[in-house]
Amino acid sequence: MVRVAKRLLIGSAAPVGCALAVLSAAPASASDLKLFTAETLEATGDFRLVTVHGEKSWVDGGFGKLRSGSENFRLQGQLGNSSIVWKPQFSWSLSATIVGSLQGGQRTEAGLSEAFLTFRPMRGSKVAFSARAGLMWPPISVEHEGADWHVRDSITPSAINSWIGEEVRPVAAEATVATEFGAHKLRATAAIMAANDTSGTLLTFRGWALHDRTTLAFHRQPLPPLGDEFVGYQASFTHPLLDISEGFARRPGYYAKLAWQSPVPVRFELFRYDNRSNPEAVNADVEWGWRTQFNQLAVVAELGSGSEFKAQAMEGHTRMGMREPERRWIDNRFRSAFAMLTRPFGKVGLAVRGDMFDTRHSGSLWDFEYNEHGWSAMIAAKREWGRLTGLVELLHVFSDNPAREHVEEKFRQHQTQLQAALRIRW
Repeated sequence: MVRVAKRLLIGSAAPVGCALAVLSAAPASASDLKLFTAETLEATGDFRLVTVHGEKSWVDGGFGKLRSGSENFRLQGQLGNSSIVWKPQFSWSLSATIVGSLQGGQRTEAGLSEAFLTFRPMRGSKVAFSARAGLMWPPISVEHEGADWHVRDSITPSAINSWIGEEVRPVAAEATVATEFGAHKLRATAAIMAANDTSGTLLTFRGWALHDRTTLAFHRQPLPPLGDEFVGYQASFTHPLLDISEGFARRPGYYAKLAWQSPVPVRFELFRYDNRSNPEAVNADVEWGWRTQFNQLAVVAELGSGSEFKAQAMEGHTRMGMREPERRWIDNRFRSAFAMLTRPFGKVGLAVRGDMFDTRHSGSLWDFEYNEHGWSAMIAAKREWGRLTGLVELLHVFSDNPAREHVEEKFRQHQTQLQAALRIRW
């Protein structure tokens, strides 16, 4: 397991590899070692019934915002997301997480989702320290939970966290410090990262989307038709888990998070991400480095009687290509925000969410004519029966994206999706 985790870091930033080596050097005793037990193995999966009305899905190379696309409402059975999670314990303070995933629907894929080591030494009287190193999700989403990174209260995550699942999952070395000041709790996280140079490609050329597919390690995602501006200048696909910086000065990226839990049950989170990629770097497949940065504010508030309010707001900037003469080919400022309210009614939990999103372009090849804006509304119901969870979700998305001219579609599109899912956990 340790060898596998180390191989994931080959070709990435040297500091990340050094951090992994330090973590793997922790001592182990026979009593603490747990490799294949009921505690270290877990499997999850879901089966869905889906009916959708709208344009061709982005999964098939279109501009559709949803996981599926169909011109007519038609009920279909689909395999959703299935995962096998292995969490071996090497010592009381050192463990690992490896997640293999199978994603069904209109394009079935299987592969590695996460693989990282975790170090948790003994907590001090007021300060706790932990560290992770490997391939992993940054601590951004307030909608996901579990090692399999599933959405807790609905089937489909927000536009923000859909994009995180697509293009923001680096190889990183991360450290977290938590402490308490009276009734106040603070948690600070910082990480250096690599292998996320192309983050921003899909968001720019396709726009925002809402779905629960994630990019698996070493897999690629299709791009929609790009038009004449980028013929020969950009591959028709993107590998989100990739270093483009061969032959260029390598600069590890970073992310940082600060979370504050107030004496009342409200938590605030600030998050900063910068992949520090070279926007002029390009590989043999004509995939470019994208200098992508964003800031996020998140709020989670317990409202009493089991009700909860969640919100995330993100604003970012991504650039790619040469300067002609002063503007790069791509200069995209993107924004999105959502608010979500959950409330139990007996044994059934209800969730409602509203999203807004846009992109603003000022590049020399991709300018303001391609600006996108849109919104979505969702309502979901959830019921648990032990290891089984049933969900029903209705989702509507509106978007105005002029890039649809490349497939001779109307700029403004409405899409509606109704789906039911049965999740099982072993």
